[in-house]
Amino acid sequence: MDASIAAQQLYEVALPERVGERAASRLVELRDAFGADLAYVETELHRSSSEGTAPATDAARHLLAAGGKRVRPLCVLLAAACFTTKPNAAARELAVVAELVHLATLLHDDVVDDSDVRRGAVTARRVWGNAVSVLAGDLLLTHALERTAHVAPGPTMSELLATLRRLVDGEVIQLRFRTSSQADESIYLSIIEGKTASLFSWAARAGARAGGGSDSEIAALGELGRNVGIAFQLVDDALDYRGDPTHTGKHLLCDLREGKITLPLLVAVAARPELGRVVERARAGDDGAAAELVDAVGKTRGAERTRARAEGHTRAALDALGTLPASRARDLLAALATELTARAF
Repeated sequence: MDASIAAQQLYEVALPERVGERAASRLVELRDAFGADLAYVETELHRSSSEGTAPATDAARHLLAAGGKRVRPLCVLLAAACFTTKPNAAARELAVVAELVHLATLLHDDVVDDSDVRRGAVTARRVWGNAVSVLAGDLLLTHALERTAHVAPGPTMSELLATLRRLVDGEVIQLRFRTSSQADESIYLSIIEGKTASLFSWAARAGARAGGGSDSEIAALGELGRNVGIAFQLVDDALDYRGDPTHTGKHLLCDLREGKITLPLLVAVAARPELGRVVERARAGDDGAAAELVDAVGKTRGAERTRARAEGHTRAALDALGTLPASRARDLLAALATELTARAF
C-alpha cells in the first residue's frame, strides 16, 4: 500500500474528532496490551529512584510519586512491537531509560524555572532545596546511562548522549530567550526541538532498533517521535492559556510567569507588536498585564492556532508511520500520537 494512503487511513482511524471515543478506547487497549511491560517499567523506576544516597533518593521518589503519563516508555515499547510480537528485555530496559531521563530533566527544570508545583504536587526543590533537586536529577541520569550501556552500548548509547546534549542546549536557549525582549518563533521552535522532541525521537528510534527494525524503519520512527514530541509540547503550551489546572497539573499562565514566551503568545504579538511592552510587564509580575495578554491570545486565537500546528505535526508523524508494514502496534502508536494532540482545553 502507498505510504500516503496508509498515513491517511491511520489518521482517519485514530483522530478523536473524527471517530468520537475510538482513540480513547484504543489507549485502553494499548495499556492492556503492554500492562506487564509498563508494570516492569514502574518497578524499575522505583528501584532506580531508591538506589543512591538520601536526600537525593527522597527527592527522586517524591517526583515519581506524583505520577505521569509514561508516554516516552510507551513510545519505546510500541516502536519495538512494530517489528516483534513482544518487546524484548532490551526494549523494556530502554523504556525505563526514556522515563528516567525525562524525570531527571523535570527535576532540573524545576530548579531553572523556580517552579513550585509539578503534576499537582509541590516540587522537590521546594521540599529539599535546589541543590538536592539537581543532584536527584543527576542520580537518575547515571542510572539511565548505566542501563543503556548494559543493553545497548552501540548506536543507541551514542544517540542518547547526543540527545542529552540537545536537551541541555534547548534549556540554555530557553534560559537565554527569557532575557530577550524580541519574540522569535524560530528560537521557540529550536527550544522545543531540543527540550522535548529530541527525547521522543530517541525513544522511538531506540525501540525500533531493539525490535529489529531496518535503518530506514528506525529513521521513520525517529521522525515520528520528533513530530509527536513537537505536537505534544505545542498542545502543552496552548493549555497554559486555555487548560484546566485540575487536569494539566499546573496553574494557568505558569509558563508566562516563569518568563517563557510560547507560540500562543507569539501569535498574539505577531498580530499586535505593541504587546511586546506588555509582555515585559507581565514577566515582572504585573497581573493586569498578564490578563491583557490572555485576552490578546484569546482574540487572536493563539491557543487554537497552536493546536492546529500541533495537528500538522501529528499528520507528519503519521506520514512517517505509514511507511511501516501494517500491524496492531502501528495502529496503537497512531492512536497514542493523535491522543496527545487531542487533549482538551
